[in-house]
Amino acid sequence: MGKKIKKEVEPPPKDVFDPLMIESKKAATVVLMLNSPEEEILAKACEAIYKFALKGEENKTTLLELGAVEPLTKLLTHEDKIVRRNATMIFGILASNNDVKKLLRELDVMNSVIAQLAPEEEVVIHEFASLCLANMSAEYTSKVQIFEHGGLEPLIRLLSSPDPDVKKNSMECIYNLVQELNDLHIEALAVIANCLEDMDTVVQIQQTGGLKKLLSFAENSTIPDIQKNAAKAITKAAYDPENRKLFHEQEVEKCLVALLGSENDGTKIAASQAISAMCENSGSKDFFNNQGIPQLIQLLKSDNEEVWEAAALALAHLTTCNPANANAAAEADGIDPLINVLSSKRDGAIANAATVLTNMAMQEPLRLNIQNHDIMHAIISPLRSANTVVQSKAALAVTATACDVEARTELRNSGGLEPLVELLRSKNDEVRKHASWAVMVCAGDELTANELCRLGALDILEEVNVSGTRKNKFSEAAYNKLLNNNLSLKYSQTGYLSSSNIINDGFYDYGRINPGTKLLPLKELCLQEPSDLRAVLLINSKSYVSPPSSMEDKSDVGYGRSISSSSSLRRSSKEKNKKNSYHFSAGFGSPIEDKSEPASGRNTVLSKSATKEKGWRKSKGKKEEEKVKEEEEVMAVPKFVGEGSSEKEWCPPSDPDFSMYVYEVTKSILPITNIKEQIEDLAKYVAEKMGGKIPKEKLPDFSWELHISELKFQLKSNVIPIGHVKKGIFYHRALLFKALADRIGIGCSLVRGEYGRAWNEVMLQNDSRKGVIGGLPAPEMYVIDLMFHPGGLMKLRSREADLYRFL
Repeated sequence: MGKKIKKEVEPPPKDVFDPLMIESKKAATVVLMLNSPEEEILAKACEAIYKFALKGEENKTTLLELGAVEPLTKLLTHEDKIVRRNATMIFGILASNNDVKKLLRELDVMNSVIAQLAPEEEVVIHEFASLCLANMSAEYTSKVQIFEHGGLEPLIRLLSSPDPDVKKNSMECIYNLVQELNDLHIEALAVIANCLEDMDTVVQIQQTGGLKKLLSFAENSTIPDIQKNAAKAITKAAYDPENRKLFHEQEVEKCLVALLGSENDGTKIAASQAISAMCENSGSKDFFNNQGIPQLIQLLKSDNEEVWEAAALALAHLTTCNPANANAAAEADGIDPLINVLSSKRDGAIANAATVLTNMAMQEPLRLNIQNHDIMHAIISPLRSANTVVQSKAALAVTATACDVEARTELRNSGGLEPLVELLRSKNDEVRKHASWAVMVCAGDELTANELCRLGALDILEEVNVSGTRKNKFSEAAYNKLLNNNLSLKYSQTGYLSSSNIINDGFYDYGRINPGTKLLPLKELCLQEPSDLRAVLLINSKSYVSPPSSMEDKSDVGYGRSISSSSSLRRSSKEKNKKNSYHFSAGFGSPIEDKSEPASGRNTVLSKSATKEKGWRKSKGKKEEEKVKEEEEVMAVPKFVGEGSSEKEWCPPSDPDFSMYVYEVTKSILPITNIKEQIEDLAKYVAEKMGGKIPKEKLPDFSWELHISELKFQLKSNVIPIGHVKKGIFYHRALLFKALADRIGIGCSLVRGEYGRAWNEVMLQNDSRKGVIGGLPAPEMYVIDLMFHPGGLMKLRSREADLYRFL
């Protein structure tokens, strides 16, 4: 055999690229390969991207950021079946990402994906193409695109596919598609309602007749959600005055009343809210008087507290500044349901119900009716609420309903004052203002005012009024009202009582105290041992000892009787004032026009009788003093009612001398018709009882301090009834003058000065014709001399300078 010869290998052609195996570990590199013209590279690149996308959402986002989506969409229509299949598989996975879905809609690839559902395509392509469409069909815009490109028919055909995944994906996509086949009106109305929040859109909808269509849906539809959304849209549109006018012209009120009768709670709520919005139109407000209010009252009896809130809100708007609607609510038996709503768990419902009750209580007959339904007990829980709106509305309800003694007593006995006082501390301006207003109203009677003070209302209000940011006109008014019901505290704190501050039995002058200092009650002061502290002066004409039998038949004797506390004296005082020519009750009071008096300024007959009465007093005074001397010693000691019983009620010390003073001035000074002469005679009377006229140069020798010390020792107390003081200086005399003047209707103020000074100021008409007001002489202020020239009157021009010379 011959030797084999090796065959030489031919070198490759020079124009052919040698095969290159590439291994890439970067997704970005593979994405670049999607632009390759070679099918094999495209198929392998798609396969690698598919596996990368399966690993999680972050990888899908990465592919989106690397720009893989757009080149992949081109591969959906590639001629090579493997490339087309792999690209379809990728989109089946990527389409679950929201950002990818958005980009696919923009690239308009729906037609290419639907094309993969053709019967000739293999099952794998059907699976991932239907998966892509199922993911896309979750959004409204994609649904429209699938319908427009005829995707529903091939999907239905695939329901007969032997592959379960294909069936599943097709079924899911079809299910999503048929959801829009529902009535679009519900969603459309919701969109319109949102659009109506924009005023430019409102104008556009109004100009195109959209509001009328809105009414048509609300009136004619029987679908609850359509009715509800239509009512919501009406509510938002009704915030514009022009829309309200248009709705009123279209008689939207009838539609809304009809919707209140819906069986759907959401529709009832929406209709109630729409009525609230329409109440800004006065015509609509009047319409709901007979139609609407009764239906809203019925909604307050619903089991749904959200319905309560909406109905009460509508009623609150309807009854505000509208007495007719408030009456309509009462006539519809709305008081009980409204009071029941005050116990709701929804703050909005409570606040709205309280507002309606407040509006109704503006009319006295309705207020009395509300009070009879236990409002004072029901309002306590809202007063304790942690919600500032509820607190504010509840306090306002107290203001409107606690207008008489019975209501305030019920509130006090129910424990309602305590939470009300706590609201005075609120940091919310509205709550603090309304709470102050309520306290001012509740302080209208003495018992409630005293309880408010005991709970700390006066101290809180004093603190509030010191603050420039927290005080308000109601807090100042409430503080003054409380002080006016506690004149002892007012005089100690402010050093001033006006002519309208009437001193009654139980008043005591403790002396000046600093703001924030507690004033001890009279009982505690009476039970204290005497000390070197300033004596406390007590006003008390009440007697706790029966008068002697020999005196009981004498109607003109004042021993042992509470003469000054009777209403007859005040009535006689008022009758006497009607006979005066012109009387000013305070330094800044209003004039009271009365009958004119004789030119002399005094009735001569009455003057003579008054003179005889004075003579009678002088001759009879000594005898009377001897008769009651023993009785006075007994009455000077604090008495107890019910002695011998297990429970003893403390009573303040009696003051028979002061009782006699009241009787005498009532008998002799009250009948005088000239106010100036009344003042002069009363000043002389007071000076006579307090040690007489004291010349200025002899004032240091007037040993009143020793006299007061002796009284303290005698009474074993720092509290001295004013009638016991026989040597008194400025502040003793000024207090006695004010106390007696108040009993007989002489309007005067009491002013505390420095260094034991005090004085009384009265307003009298000017005798001259200067400064005429309305054709009558102008009133002027005078200070009364009770020390140096008793009965003298000094015109007060410059207070500091004049008083310095006078006192």
